[in-house]
Amino acid sequence: MSTTPTTAIVAGPDDDGIGDALEHEGVDVTRLNGVISRPHLEEAGIVAADLYVLTDTEQATTIPIACDLNDGLRTVVYARDSVPEFVRGQLDLAIDPQLMDAEIVADELVA
Repeated sequence: MSTTPTTAIVAGPDDDGIGDALEHEGVDVTRLNGVISRPHLEEAGIVAADLYVLTDTEQATTIPIACDLNDGLRTVVYARDSVPEFVRGQLDLAIDPQLMDAEIVADELVA
C-alpha cells in the first residue's frame, strides 16, 4: 500500500500545471528543467522524494536513475508523447494531459 506523497520532483517543462496542482494538494514540489542528470536529481532531493513526475519523455532515461536512487519512489509520466518501451516497466503511471487535467491527476496521486 502506497503512502500519500508529501514531496515530489517535477522534471521538465510544466506547461500543463501538474506541479501547481500537486502544490495545491499540499505536496512540496521541486522543479527541474533543462538536461537532467543524476547529480541534478540528487541535488533536488530524489533520494527522499515520494513522487517523480516527468513531463518530457525525451528525458525518460532519468526514470531508471531515479528508481535506482530511491526504491520507494512512485514514478509518473505526465506528457503528450508516448513513453519509450525501456522505461515502461519502471513506471507507476503514464497519463496524457489531453486526456486528464492536472488537478484530477494530482488529486488521484495524493488520494
